[in-house]
Amino acid sequence: MSIVTRIAGLAGLAVAAALVSGTTQAQTPVKFSLDWKFEGPAAPFTVAIDNGYFKAEGLDVTIDTAGGSLEPINRVASGTYGIGIGDINSLIKFRDANPNVALKAVFMFYNNPPFSIVGRKSRGVTTPKSLEGKKLGAPAPDGAYAQWPIFVQANGIDASKVTIENVGFPVREPMLAAGQVDAITGFSFSSFINLKDKGVPVDDITVLLMSDYGVNLYGNAVIVNPKYAADNPEVVKAFLRALVKGIKETVKSPSTAVDSVIKRNDVAKKSVELERLNMAIRDNIVTPEVKKNGYGGIEEARFTKAIEQIGLTYKWKNAPPKADDIFDASYLPAAADRKFE
Repeated sequence: MSIVTRIAGLAGLAVAAALVSGTTQAQTPVKFSLDWKFEGPAAPFTVAIDNGYFKAEGLDVTIDTAGGSLEPINRVASGTYGIGIGDINSLIKFRDANPNVALKAVFMFYNNPPFSIVGRKSRGVTTPKSLEGKKLGAPAPDGAYAQWPIFVQANGIDASKVTIENVGFPVREPMLAAGQVDAITGFSFSSFINLKDKGVPVDDITVLLMSDYGVNLYGNAVIVNPKYAADNPEVVKAFLRALVKGIKETVKSPSTAVDSVIKRNDVAKKSVELERLNMAIRDNIVTPEVKKNGYGGIEEARFTKAIEQIGLTYKWKNAPPKADDIFDASYLPAAADRKFE
């Protein structure tokens, strides 16, 4: 055997060993909490799993559903989950009530919040003021209901004239469809689509998107446990790099992306979840701010104003937080990688 042949053979063995090593390398396990069920808007996370974006970053991500946008905050704060997605406005209040828990947001997923009041025109709900004298169904832990005091103040509503009924998430839309309440709080893309799916005529549905009526807040954000982030900074950065790829792929091909959600939800219908996803992309994910600045970040001036607005109806237990007390941009991918395309 010539020296050239032997060298070539050794090189081949080295390549093969490297390939074996790469395919068997241990992936870092990451427990991630959604804010809700596997529905259309969760597609960027499931796409990142199914398309191998997390795996390419060395992560083995498992995703669990939750019962609302407050639950992930408690899960991540307890350390049961390292990373989750939840309402950043609820996070701000949580931090104020728990100043020793340095929970932070690291990626803004919903640049505009989907908080809304959804009512029926046939029951007289057409404007914010028309809610006076009506019955509003609102789950106590609902992220949208948490903004009700701000919505009330911004629109001059006499809250004493609105009857609030604490309802469960599963019965919220059915109760509105049956006429047991006149309106509900909820995420626009969930409540609207659920009502439509239950046979309520589209022209009888009123969607009052709170961001169109004076509620100038951000929405759901990726949050991290402080100890987890301190111990695993590269894992958090890798997670966000993969998520950005998942978002971009979802925005590019929503019809394909939604399939990754459908296969995880036995009762989901593709047409319903695709419409829900398209609403979320249009109203909450791809906003003018995102088109200008890219995915994931915040504008500090806007965030500061959002904190001030929360303070209009929420009594701070401590000094109002500053933007960097709540949002840590140090884990974000480079601006060029987050650019809207």
